[in-house]
Amino acid sequence: MKKFPFLFISDTSHSAEISRAVKSGHIRKIGPKLYTSNLKDSPEQIVRQNVWQILSLLVPGTVVSHRSAIENKISPAGCIYVTGEYRRTINLPGLKIFIQKGSGSLEGWDSPILNLYVACRERAYLENLLPVKDSGQELKVLSRYEIEERLAVILGSNGEQELNRLRDRAQDVAKLLKLETAFTKLNKLIGAIQGTKKTNLSSPLSKAYSAGEGYEPKAVERFAALRAAIADTPFPVRNAPDTGEEFYTTAFFDAYFSNFIEGTEFEVEEAFEIIDSGIVPPTRPEDGHDILGTYRIVGSIDEMTKIPNTFEEFEDFLVSRHTVILEGRPDKRPGQYKLRPNAAGLTRFVDPTLVRGTLRQGFELYRGLAHPFARALAIMFFILEVHPFDDGNGRIARAMMNAELVAGGQARIIVPSVFRNEYLSGLKRMTNESDPVAFIRQMQYVQNFISKIDFSSKDGAIEQLRHCNAFAAPANDIKLRMP
Repeated sequence: MKKFPFLFISDTSHSAEISRAVKSGHIRKIGPKLYTSNLKDSPEQIVRQNVWQILSLLVPGTVVSHRSAIENKISPAGCIYVTGEYRRTINLPGLKIFIQKGSGSLEGWDSPILNLYVACRERAYLENLLPVKDSGQELKVLSRYEIEERLAVILGSNGEQELNRLRDRAQDVAKLLKLETAFTKLNKLIGAIQGTKKTNLSSPLSKAYSAGEGYEPKAVERFAALRAAIADTPFPVRNAPDTGEEFYTTAFFDAYFSNFIEGTEFEVEEAFEIIDSGIVPPTRPEDGHDILGTYRIVGSIDEMTKIPNTFEEFEDFLVSRHTVILEGRPDKRPGQYKLRPNAAGLTRFVDPTLVRGTLRQGFELYRGLAHPFARALAIMFFILEVHPFDDGNGRIARAMMNAELVAGGQARIIVPSVFRNEYLSGLKRMTNESDPVAFIRQMQYVQNFISKIDFSSKDGAIEQLRHCNAFAAPANDIKLRMP
């Protein structure tokens, strides 16, 4: 028996041979004139995995257009939209190919792919702004809301220059395809998002850019995922004193361990001496200032009992506290938002131009939370996700977190040295997978741990923490023990 290709279409010259191969079970039909030698995978799976090859076989020379040219995938309703010489619909397992009559490929603009073309970005946006009748089925164009979102993302990712380039090139394409009306709509939308024209916008992201406060939508999605997990959770109440010697001893360990996470390592007795005396070691002035600056915030009853009611208050607390924490590192621009992008490993944080807008979105999600523990996790996470400063982001995020807990009369969340890897892995999972389970569980664990430590005396707390491995370096074979 002849060996047939993975995917192929029939023709009259081979119809008898193909018919025999189907009857003998060597190939099977999965659509009009479309056959495959794959006898194991489902037809739907074959179509989904090979959609571009199938289009090139069934509708060669057409232009992938309208929403499909922007989405570059099968639509939510299981459709692909192309433009060709005549109108028709092809039904396949898990896919409908809608062919509409229209202009062919634009030389020098549309991109060839296999035996097809994909409409250039400018043509695609113009086509998606054409009027269409609502037939009750999925439209071949994206909604106005979706177009606004995508234009705003272009502005946020590549700046005004790229959005202006899109507009200028779209004007040229509009003349070639006689789509001047669609270009007028596109021009108004881009101007409105840039804040230079007045047009009603529907997308929160485009409105934010129009107001001069664009934000990173993926970061906001992660904030929302965390909020959904903590909003109505009945977290345990772990009370802690907010005054007296116990407060200040707890605050020392807050500052000590928060700096250890960032790589500022001192023996605990040496760190106590720095804070008691206010004198930094001459051999490590910056590290000493880091601990002193952090303690000046987390060891202040006044600071740690203030929580923001408005975004303006939040920003004031964030900036002023960061200024104190990093006062010993003027080269890190204390209290000033970053001017250059920052990253940790493969994680790239929010672009400098989107810092304030993304912080505002995070604050809006945070401020509706009631439980101090939920508010603490939310405010820490969205500050860390934005990473608004050149340095000191972890320390300021944890200080803001613990202010929520202290103001609510709750035990602080302090991450001991030995628990550093678990803490970071929970954050990483939240960032990479929007999965809050491990993050919430680990924060509950260390808060419970801290609530069981007796901070009424410095020496007693050190002894208890040592017994629980709190000062040990992070290692797989050493675990934090509950008192």
